[in-house]
Amino acid sequence: MARIWVTRPHERARELVERLQGLGHEVVVEPLIAVEPTGPDAVEVDRYDWVVVTSRTGARELARRRRGVPRRLAAIGPGTAAELRAHGLEPDLVPRTSTQEGLLVELPHPAGRVLFAGAERARRLLVERLGADFVPLYRTRELRPAGALTADLAVLASPSAARAYAALGGRAPAVVIGPETARAARAGHIQIVAEAQTHDLDGLVRAVILALR
Repeated sequence: MARIWVTRPHERARELVERLQGLGHEVVVEPLIAVEPTGPDAVEVDRYDWVVVTSRTGARELARRRRGVPRRLAAIGPGTAAELRAHGLEPDLVPRTSTQEGLLVELPHPAGRVLFAGAERARRLLVERLGADFVPLYRTRELRPAGALTADLAVLASPSAARAYAALGGRAPAVVIGPETARAARAGHIQIVAEAQTHDLDGLVRAVILALR
């Protein structure tokens, strides 16, 4: 049995915790980030050829604030796509590689007018390469646990969580959800022992199983 630190916000952690506890592990939930909505109350989407979202939070906020129907919708990662579907929006494109680079490979060229709706501090690669418009829908704020927390393994499900873990000087090895989180973890000198091959809950759980073999 391992002691696993889940760094997601409590409202996003329940299913992951249940899955890991079902495998016989002790799970501690201590969020390292808080998510706060930001940006405009309404997002006009029907003037764009493509609207791109890169996270579950971005998908949820876009669904809540959109005005009009997107002509075409792209989602980075299966979890992001699932969140869109939960709000009645079917993505036209989910790239095989769950990064902005992966999306650029699969988007038609020229892509036309593109809107990138995401986190306030999101990478601007799509903006730079496509001349896309950018609208911030949320920001992440780093949190610090009240006391010292020890674990055999940390689960990092976003670049923001990886940066917050690095700022704490996290010593436990980490499982990361995908390439962007891995990049942030490496920049913070975090030891990565497994990366999810699918960037969703199932992928995270399989990565934890692999890491603890």
